[in-house]
Amino acid sequence: VLVLGDAMLDHYIWGEAGRISPEAPVPVVGVRRESSRLGGAANVAHNVRELGGEPLLVSVIGRDEAGRALRRELARRGIPTEPLLLDADRPTIKKTRVIARSQQIVRIDREDLSEVTGATLEALSERIADLLPQAQGVVISDYGKGVVSRALIETWLPRFRQQGLPVCVDPKETQFHNYRQVTVLTPNVREASFAAGIPIRDAASLELVGQTLLERLEADYLLITRGEAGMTLFGRDGLRRDIPSVAREVYDVTGAGDTVVSVLALSLAAGGGMEDATQLANHAAGRVIRELGTATTDRAEILASLRRGEPPRNPAPARDRAADREPWR
Repeated sequence: VLVLGDAMLDHYIWGEAGRISPEAPVPVVGVRRESSRLGGAANVAHNVRELGGEPLLVSVIGRDEAGRALRRELARRGIPTEPLLLDADRPTIKKTRVIARSQQIVRIDREDLSEVTGATLEALSERIADLLPQAQGVVISDYGKGVVSRALIETWLPRFRQQGLPVCVDPKETQFHNYRQVTVLTPNVREASFAAGIPIRDAASLELVGQTLLERLEADYLLITRGEAGMTLFGRDGLRRDIPSVAREVYDVTGAGDTVVSVLALSLAAGGGMEDATQLANHAAGRVIRELGTATTDRAEILASLRRGEPPRNPAPARDRAADREPWR
């Protein structure tokens, strides 16, 4: 699966907050430890790898410590780092979350939101061209951080269609209308409402947004993720399916969209149909939103969820998948 988008490093500071600062009305966090995980397009690649696929991650990162840490995290999980472009003038996207007693206190973002242009854009296109013959599916993970520019979209979407590849897009609302004639878009409720210019308040407005976006974008499918309410799938042939969430607990939705688009891309690349792919994505999302911080799932956990009709009530801590994963509470 070719994964194109904004790769980032998710940095976590874990601690305890037992008092308020005398300097300002803010909590004082005593740091216990720090950890890093893959975020954005890098998390999509991680999900693809955990599910048994081979991710081909194309992105731009900086020549900085965050970029080195990101490459180490990728290499540790068996994800090739050679396709990543290094840009000395652009910082690696890094999101730092301060967590105290399982509660996020603040998030600090380090990033450059300008679009990739010039020689870097040309090199990005060369990377895509080199990897395209290996790809059986494409994910565009657009966090609006500048890697997925309009120029890049206009150049490569027709090429992907010519190759007959399923193209799954997790869109940023500001670029929504650049993604025309793709296989499926996976916005959340807020993004879909913004793109259609119609607030989603009930089933009727949800239906109107779905049909409006399908018609405007000429996409094959639109999958609106709705948090605790599950997902709704719309198809150009008049299909509509409401898929209730299988999660009994929603602990943290960070990265859940990455999991959804990863499962869709793998399922479609393997020859599956969209309705089955959506059901698999729903079970996968139900697993990762029950963990604190960016998380992944694997085939065994999805199979267990399918057998039970929901994720296990008391799962063991994720294998990391990383020893730094904050345990369940």
